[in-house]
Amino acid sequence: MVKVGVAGYGVIGQRLADGVALQKDMELVGIADLAPTLSIRALKERGKAAGMPGMPYDLYLVDGADKSKFDALKIPYKGSFNDLIARVDVMLDSSPGGVGAKNKELYEKAGVRAIFQGGEKNSVADVFFHGYANYEKGLGAKYLKLTSCNTTGLIRSVDCLDRNYGVDRVAITIIRRVADPGDYHRGLTNALQIDKAPSHQAVDLMTIMPHVEATGILVHTPVTHGHIITVVAHGKGGKKISAGMALDAFKGHDRIRVVRIEDGFLGNASFFRYARDLGNPRGDMYEIGLWEDSIVESGDNIMYAINIPQESVTIPETMDGVRAAMKMQSDSASATAETNKYLGLGKWK
Repeated sequence: MVKVGVAGYGVIGQRLADGVALQKDMELVGIADLAPTLSIRALKERGKAAGMPGMPYDLYLVDGADKSKFDALKIPYKGSFNDLIARVDVMLDSSPGGVGAKNKELYEKAGVRAIFQGGEKNSVADVFFHGYANYEKGLGAKYLKLTSCNTTGLIRSVDCLDRNYGVDRVAITIIRRVADPGDYHRGLTNALQIDKAPSHQAVDLMTIMPHVEATGILVHTPVTHGHIITVVAHGKGGKKISAGMALDAFKGHDRIRVVRIEDGFLGNASFFRYARDLGNPRGDMYEIGLWEDSIVESGDNIMYAINIPQESVTIPETMDGVRAAMKMQSDSASATAETNKYLGLGKWK
């Protein structure tokens, strides 16, 4: 049983903790944070509602935490961040950008492996990682870094076509949500904002899949529930990928949910509402959505559009990262299949 800890119980950290807890071959030793945030308070209340003597997940406090604030709220904690690090095989670091790089010094000192989220610089890790596209490069690596939410979902779809038919070139347009739900520190009103091309997602895709030439444009939009990406892909060596071929490949992928506009999936908000109606915690969805109606041929190219649930999409690939770093499975197919099984991916088909 691989022992796992989570540093930072925020938007991603709380979902990582839940993801690890679902993996039957992993043990969530605990979570670490700095302050009694709303997420920590909600965790305590969840434990109380379930009749637990403590919280669902053991809490450890990082350096600088004010213990009196936790004591005043009767939030129990097990020990220090170093105590947590000493008890795990691998840390999943979802601390704010830049903090993970500092935490790495603690992981190195303790001889513990770590997996960092997309907010950290690539230099923090030995391998820039994706569970499908380059799993084998992560085998036994001490430090992995996940791709961003947009890049994670984008690579899922491009890798899917590439594995089935071969892809040598893609052009992407990202319609990006400006903030997560509940964020107050930034936002746009009645305005769109365009970034200079190429977007980092296109550059990151080429880092993970160096045989594919990619470029892209990113547009920030004043919404919070999900990104939408359009992709124009070119078959390797000029081989044409038909709409039917693309649809067959996408439908066979357990982390891609193929939907239709006529069924009510009108846009990003439709996916969020559907996830809530499914009873998924926080309205999360691990799969990217892909509109069947968007798959069209343009000359030798195939075009399609996907929805990225930015708060939860990287969780499956992070579980893959644990499997690679700890050599739990030796290849991408078997590792992703295990992760998918425990997260319930593909069962809806």
